Amino acid sequence: MSQKETIRIGHSPDSDDAFMFYALAKDLIPTGPFEIVHVIEDIETLNRRALAAELEVTAISVHAYAYVAKDYMFMPCGASIGDQYGPLVVSKTPIDTLEGKRIAIPGEMTTAYLTLSLFQPNFEAETRPFDKILDAVQQNEVDAGLIIHEGQLTYAREGLHKVIDLGEWWYEETGLPLPLGANVIRRDLGTEKIRKITALLKQSIQYSLDHRARGLEYAMTYARDMETALADEFVGMYVNDYTLDYGEKGRAGVRELLHRGNAAGIIPHRVDAEFVSLG
Repeated sequence: MSQKETIRIGHSPDSDDAFMFYALAKDLIPTGPFEIVHVIEDIETLNRRALAAELEVTAISVHAYAYVAKDYMFMPCGASIGDQYGPLVVSKTPIDTLEGKRIAIPGEMTTAYLTLSLFQPNFEAETRPFDKILDAVQQNEVDAGLIIHEGQLTYAREGLHKVIDLGEWWYEETGLPLPLGANVIRRDLGTEKIRKITALLKQSIQYSLDHRARGLEYAMTYARDMETALADEFVGMYVNDYTLDYGEKGRAGVRELLHRGNAAGIIPHRVDAEFVSLG
């Protein structure tokens, strides 16, 4: 029996990623010549690891693609895309401007940070682990917090106020969905392996959509401070039609985000978004 090739897949410890990878994590679909190893890290850590092209497949922020495009291609599936919703800026007491404010961010390579910088270029960023940002706002360590993952649904129960939903703002600006997270695959695997592994990921997402209750039960093991109904809502927000395939609107959102980031001087060079073709 020939030895299987190890393919490491990096993803973040949150419920929507867990939902997508359920079938692969639990060996519910055949993986052919590949042995899939899951690497669980927060998104900014995965962004940094992608700079060194460490993992064969990884979740990254769409913003981070600008710095890893030479090594990776976008997979056409597995994206977290917000259609008229996205990362939120929240504060302890209502504020009417973010200009000059100290804002806790989940990392400078996150799409949330890029989008906030497009919305308001003049603020003081303080990087914190994404799951410590609500606390920083509560403790008055910062004026506001940029929140991703489940915090988008739990901030209100902590008595915090929404300042801006960046996904809403982006839609008003562009008419496009906001692509936040993506899965990318290393170019040096070659066309045949790239297509096979991409097809496996798509199969895994489809499996969870077809077996939603079981996929959600597994995802709950990664749902911080959330009851099932809330986790279900969160997974529904970010595992949707765009997750199986970006489609034209999703791809346009990616191109527009990277273009605007470059035009604003946040991304120092032009970036071409290249997607794996399964055809």
